[in-house]
Amino acid sequence: MGPRAEGRSPGRRRIASAGALLALATLAALAWATLHDETSVATDNAYVKGNVVVLTPQVPGTVVSVRTDETSRVEKDEILVTLDDTDARNLLRQKAMQLARVVRETKTMYLNAGTLRSALTVRTAHVDRARAEVARTAERLERREALYARGMITREDIEGARASHRTALSELAAAEAAVGEAREALGAQLALVDGVQIEQHPAIGAAAAEMRDAWLAARRTEIRAPLSGHVARRNVQVGQHAQAGANLMSIVALDQLWVEGNFKESQLRHIRIGQAARLSADAYGQSVTYSGRVAGLGAGTGAAFALLPAQNATGNWTKIVQRVPVRIALDRQQLDQHPLRIGLSMRVEIDIRDRSGPRLGERAPEDASARTPIFDALGSGADEAVRRIIAENLRPGTARAAGPHPARQPSGPR
Repeated sequence: MGPRAEGRSPGRRRIASAGALLALATLAALAWATLHDETSVATDNAYVKGNVVVLTPQVPGTVVSVRTDETSRVEKDEILVTLDDTDARNLLRQKAMQLARVVRETKTMYLNAGTLRSALTVRTAHVDRARAEVARTAERLERREALYARGMITREDIEGARASHRTALSELAAAEAAVGEAREALGAQLALVDGVQIEQHPAIGAAAAEMRDAWLAARRTEIRAPLSGHVARRNVQVGQHAQAGANLMSIVALDQLWVEGNFKESQLRHIRIGQAARLSADAYGQSVTYSGRVAGLGAGTGAAFALLPAQNATGNWTKIVQRVPVRIALDRQQLDQHPLRIGLSMRVEIDIRDRSGPRLGERAPEDASARTPIFDALGSGADEAVRRIIAENLRPGTARAAGPHPARQPSGPR
């Protein structure tokens, strides 16, 4: 080996060493990335979501009071907005009087049925009496004819007996016609009332239904909170005329929030429902960490449910990596300690090592369904008020209502 080659040997060794170190670093980076990808996936395209309950009136009316304000906390069944109930109460009184009138009219139909039944009995008795008279005059006429044949009575006597018999036959025909007329009248009346108790008559039922509607309309002038939460987007003011279904305000339950992480389609391969997740919010920084779990994966990408979906069947096309929303359930105790707000930015990291869970969501348990009981008792008292009005307008001993006489209650909703 010559002197020139020996002079270049240290430089070559340094280049070789640097290349080896670079290769080792590359391999280490690839190994770390591979290991990291196999244990977790993360995204900062994530936001806080929650149920925004819109408070709307069920009946129109003028707002007379608003008992809460923006950002205030409200409790379930609390009265938040009150509408003027003057018209509703007047309508309720009208429907109550209408029900009383219909009850009396229906009671008259039942009484008329009894009267017609008695009249039929009387006219049937008249038929029996007329038949007896026909038999008597026929027997008398037969005896007179025998006596007349032997010359023992005059012609005037036999003619009188025949006239009496014809009169009895006429009266029998008239009595039978009256019975037929009474029977038809009774049948027509029984078609209206027969086979149903008076308190269950369709006419009374229709009037009672109208009164219940008026009762509900009066009760619905008080608009209550369907759940506990915080008020947002209050749009209602005192004196405003609110239409049924108008957006008065929104209520958000900040203890029932979740996070929607939009993961790339290439990250979904190992995501399973039930996997643990770590989350952080930009509002608190890395000092606060939330624990969560994968509750479900979206049924499609965001582009598929967009108002104007992408039209990829065109000549010019560029592939764009799609994202699928992944729902992350949060711990309520952590939400109480560090409250979040809808729309806040989050960072989500899912531990994908446990891949035993399902890929698709299953049926939610019954206790997870959204429900509010505030409307269950809205019509309480209406049925009792209806029964009271029916009972008060039925006289004892005529057409008696079923069941005991109910206790008195106010006819209004409050």
